[in-house]
Amino acid sequence: MSRLIRQTLTIARRDFIATVMTPMFLVFLLAPLLFGSFGAIGGIGAATVGKSAEEKVRIYAIATPADARRLRAADALIRPGIPRESGPPTLAIVAPDANPAAQARALLSDPDVDVPAVLYGPLDRPQLIHASLVSTTAPYLAGLAEQAVRDQRANLGDARLSTPVFTRIERDSTSLGGKKAAGFFAVVTLFVVTLMLAGQAVGTMAEERSNKVIEVLAAAVPLESVFLGKLLGMFGVAVLFLAFWAAVGANIGRLLPPQLVAGLTDIAPAIGFPGFLLLYILYFAMAYMLLGSVFLTVGAQASTPREIQMLTLPITIFQMAMFGFAFAAISRPGSWIALAAEVFPFSSPFAMAARAATSGEWWPHIAALAWQLLWVAITIVIGARLFRRGVLQSAGPKFRWFRRG
Repeated sequence: MSRLIRQTLTIARRDFIATVMTPMFLVFLLAPLLFGSFGAIGGIGAATVGKSAEEKVRIYAIATPADARRLRAADALIRPGIPRESGPPTLAIVAPDANPAAQARALLSDPDVDVPAVLYGPLDRPQLIHASLVSTTAPYLAGLAEQAVRDQRANLGDARLSTPVFTRIERDSTSLGGKKAAGFFAVVTLFVVTLMLAGQAVGTMAEERSNKVIEVLAAAVPLESVFLGKLLGMFGVAVLFLAFWAAVGANIGRLLPPQLVAGLTDIAPAIGFPGFLLLYILYFAMAYMLLGSVFLTVGAQASTPREIQMLTLPITIFQMAMFGFAFAAISRPGSWIALAAEVFPFSSPFAMAARAATSGEWWPHIAALAWQLLWVAITIVIGARLFRRGVLQSAGPKFRWFRRG
């Protein structure tokens, strides 16, 4: 037994060093920067387009100078309480001409500006025209007219009657939004990192099959040790990758704007950050072992890049389904969907990581980790047997769809 352990660890150390001590590993390690750059470019482009579109959307009020002053005062009072992303467009006020109704229709049809609604007429009997069946801007204009009339009848003028005092205090408990945000973060990062890192096992396996290295290993070491050693070696690479980016993320806060850092502090798991970090690492290990053993088995069955693509595509689609399953569990905690996602082995690490963010109970995680560990053992045993079959067959895979007549 000790000899098998030494052989397994030797294979693991060999694969770890062979992967890390190459220039390509540096490219792989910095791959998230490339993805982040593309995302940033896309975000800047979307923000530019959105800002450009926002500047060309406005609502109009056709009003006399006295009514215009009251409408602007009402708009200044109401608008700050509405989130900017869901708030009404900029209010523009024009003086009425001889035919305000025709003037309003002309403004609504302006080809250079998107005008969702126009108000005209006296403020106590405002006329509102709009193009959308579900317009929210027309009711907003009606609310402005109502507020302006109330201010006029009360003879309030432009002076505010209250002086608000805003005080920010720390919550005694994590907000529901913060819990769900932490859950989404856990599921997304686990899925992306696990899928990206576990997929490296396929390429490594195919390369060693093509240059006959695997045959040399099979002659010297039991194939079960080769399988487990490769899995542990690639897991070590995954841990190094994760540790590197965790260290970068822990220190990058100094470079971020204070407003963004303040927004990130609202993201908090219900189980607490130390416990959440521990469970995240454990669930990452379980997810990687489950997916890595499957990918390593697939790599042993395929002998060409084309065959690898054909075999890995269904697995990737299956993982996408597990990703969506875990997302559904976050949206419906305590439901049968959440329970099913937490019990099913391949979605359990993702769903339970999300549960750590939304629930403070520990006992479900102990049970889930034991359940996942059992399935990791089952997957490794089955994978090792299929690995042996795939490596030892000299004529290539025995699957019918890979035969060439």
